Amino acid sequence: MADVSLYWFRDDLRLADLPGLAAAAEAGPVVPVFIRDPDLGGEWSPGGASRWWLHHSLVALQTSLADQGIDLTLRSGATAEVLAELASEVGAERVYCSRHYQPWSETLEKSVLDRLSTIDATLKRYPGTLLFEPEDVATGGGTPFKVFTPFWRACNRRPEPHYPLPPPTLTGHGKTPRSEDITDWELTPSLPNWASGWNDLWQPGQLGAQEALARFLNDHVPDYGDGRDIPSEPNTSRLSPYLRYGNISPRQVWHAAQSAKREQADAVGSIDKFLSEIGWREFCYHLLFHFPTMPDEAFNPKFSFFPWADNAERLAAWQTGQTGYPIVDAGMRELWQTGFMHNRVRMVVASFLTKHLLLNWRQGEAWFWDCLLDADLASNACGWQWVGGSGADASPYFRIFNPIAQGEKFDKTGGYTRRWVPEIAGLPDQYLHKPWEAPADVLAEAGVALGETYPSPMVDHKTAREAALEAYATLKALA
Repeated sequence: MADVSLYWFRDDLRLADLPGLAAAAEAGPVVPVFIRDPDLGGEWSPGGASRWWLHHSLVALQTSLADQGIDLTLRSGATAEVLAELASEVGAERVYCSRHYQPWSETLEKSVLDRLSTIDATLKRYPGTLLFEPEDVATGGGTPFKVFTPFWRACNRRPEPHYPLPPPTLTGHGKTPRSEDITDWELTPSLPNWASGWNDLWQPGQLGAQEALARFLNDHVPDYGDGRDIPSEPNTSRLSPYLRYGNISPRQVWHAAQSAKREQADAVGSIDKFLSEIGWREFCYHLLFHFPTMPDEAFNPKFSFFPWADNAERLAAWQTGQTGYPIVDAGMRELWQTGFMHNRVRMVVASFLTKHLLLNWRQGEAWFWDCLLDADLASNACGWQWVGGSGADASPYFRIFNPIAQGEKFDKTGGYTRRWVPEIAGLPDQYLHKPWEAPADVLAEAGVALGETYPSPMVDHKTAREAALEAYATLKALA
């Protein structure tokens, strides 16, 4: 019988288009394993929402493997030790996996390789989570890109990503190793179960990912170009949680989109824009790989001296959607209730935190990390630094989103805001995004009592904008 191998699942919870799994299957019998390492990532271990997605993705993976008569082995502990222990149990001389790019990944993979060498086994690492490896995309001078547009142009000059691999046919080991019960991991909330309605909103796993991609490309992509900024409309793909845990690969998305371009000539522009958003994910990982302190330190070192405020009460009001600015509150409530937030609104709420409240972008990054189903270290850090003005290719700090104008422009008829902020739903469109300007009789007719049924604005936009610019001016003198 051919030698048995382990396949170490990480953030690649699928069977299709997984080069490492395909190589393991070709080599012989495979024992799939997922390890819950409580120390991995430190403060960046999965947040509450991500753990919910992880649980359901693992259940879906178990089902997919069971269809081939294969069990998924679940173990807890230090990754290198668990892999070495399991390899010894089943007599595996090879451990296959997908490469990772987080700041701790290289050290982890080396520790696994070193530990396996003590039992005459080895680690075989394959690409599987990006379109392009970070080392393969560089400026003409061989340095990392720091601006998205030339980065994405360079990516598009490279050979097209390989066509996705089909799910491999797996052969089992014969003897099932000991496995922990996923329910004992307590990845899902119970008391209280704040995710009680999420099963109706999401279907984690490779099947749900493929259905989401097909639905987007078949029904919504023609409206993506002009409609992606309208949070009340289903014009975005909502694929980010599936990409976060690898329920789908970027190569699968890329080639499905290319196929859609051939079938929908009138949607080519929208599809290219959508693919550029996949490119932004690539760019974030490019930055994280080359600048691993990005989640914790300002990319622009000047911002290390920014005079951030320290106000727990203001932070709590932002977190709970009680700022008095309807579009901001709608976004924060959508996040809490669904584990997701529309991308346009993410920019608005992030700008409000960093520029209206002058609170450190790291506090927003930490809240999103815990609440977002798609809490991805690279995209989360890159996005927050972009809005906060401190990141690579960042939005200029003096670009301060006006939450009133943003609401009026992108939620003109109020469908999004009224859904998530129902206490002001009765206000006419004219005042929905600035209820404090509504006459007393209009407020009374809508059942709105500012400061009682809905908060008064916690800051004045004009005053806050001036304060933000004054704070930013303190950095200009720095060399």
